[in-house]
Amino acid sequence: MPEFQSFDGVTLHYDLEGEGAPVVLLHGFAADTNLNWRQPGIIQALIAASRRTIGLDARGHGMSEKCYDPSAYANDAMVADVGALFDHLQLDEADLVGYSMGSATALRFARVDSRLRRLVLGGTDGNLVDTTEEMAERGKRIADALDADDPENIADPVARRFRRFADSTGADRRALAAIQRGRRRVPLPMDSLSQIQVPTLVVCGDADVSPHELAAALPRGQARLVPGDHLSAVLEPALAAAIVEFLA
Repeated sequence: MPEFQSFDGVTLHYDLEGEGAPVVLLHGFAADTNLNWRQPGIIQALIAASRRTIGLDARGHGMSEKCYDPSAYANDAMVADVGALFDHLQLDEADLVGYSMGSATALRFARVDSRLRRLVLGGTDGNLVDTTEEMAERGKRIADALDADDPENIADPVARRFRRFADSTGADRRALAAIQRGRRRVPLPMDSLSQIQVPTLVVCGDADVSPHELAAALPRGQARLVPGDHLSAVLEPALAAAIVEFLA
């Protein structure tokens, strides 16, 4: 299985499939390339459209190295991992597709790296109104839920959903808790989005967050709704179709 050493020596796994112009895929929290992109048929849809797919398992996820020190995820380490992947594969230009956590990574990468052709942000509103303190407090609640001995004792409904999803995917809960405790994302001011000049699709389930505000804040953004909520929208053929159509 292909892997490489990222900027700080962490070993990251990635999948390569298909032939053609490259598309880098960044999955969501507690998922991996297989769950987020292969099983729902998104990779196959891109291959059928003559694209080369590159699915990166984020640090702490899938087949990539599990780090248990929160500092391993701090200061946009996952963003730097994407840059290291581009360097490793010598990608001069690629499309970048993220979902949920992967969208947060993709959005920040697009601010600092010019090697993108097009950008797709799935399952996100950009968390543009969240303060650093709010993100840290929510992360602590989720981390505590991931570490809890008995998930039935988790009071916070959002944290409980994260725990149930992590259990359902068989993810490494200790690594996921470290991610939530690490201050992994640099705050993203609304006015900084003007730096992202590539065409961008923000696509969300119609029972999930709204894509419209984030798309409107991006110079070349457009919004699209597909059926489903945050988890089920990934499984909808409409999501795969929207990604393929936009990247064509």
